[in-house]
Amino acid sequence: MNDIDAWVWWLVAAAALGIPLVVTAMPEFGMFAVGAVAAAVASGLGADLVFQVLVFVIVSVALIAVVGPIAARHRSQQPQLATGVDALRGRQAVVLERVDGSGGRIKLAGEVWSARALDTGRAFEPGEEVDVVEIDGATAVIM
Repeated sequence: MNDIDAWVWWLVAAAALGIPLVVTAMPEFGMFAVGAVAAAVASGLGADLVFQVLVFVIVSVALIAVVGPIAARHRSQQPQLATGVDALRGRQAVVLERVDGSGGRIKLAGEVWSARALDTGRAFEPGEEVDVVEIDGATAVIM
């Protein structure tokens, strides 16, 4: 180990921790890799081994404690802007031609759509306002 400086070993450890980060997509490995880079910097500045390990542990734990909850909160959030057919779910439409379980026509977001009733025993007459439950291909499912 005397032939290779300690900072090189810390960078090797950081790279080794980056591999499971990519393979498993677990951000904790990335935080450990950043801790190893911080320890490499401490080593490059001439710190002894005990201080390098302390820097690794403190930086890694701090990142997990601070960044971990923030990342988890962002992963659990739904997208703010719905686009495409996702933006049409939950919107109101007006029946143009009678809609029942087998089909009909509605006006949704300024366009004419084919539609069918979610409840196959229910029928909607022209002029009624309905709610779009889902989009099934090119057909709006309403209730």
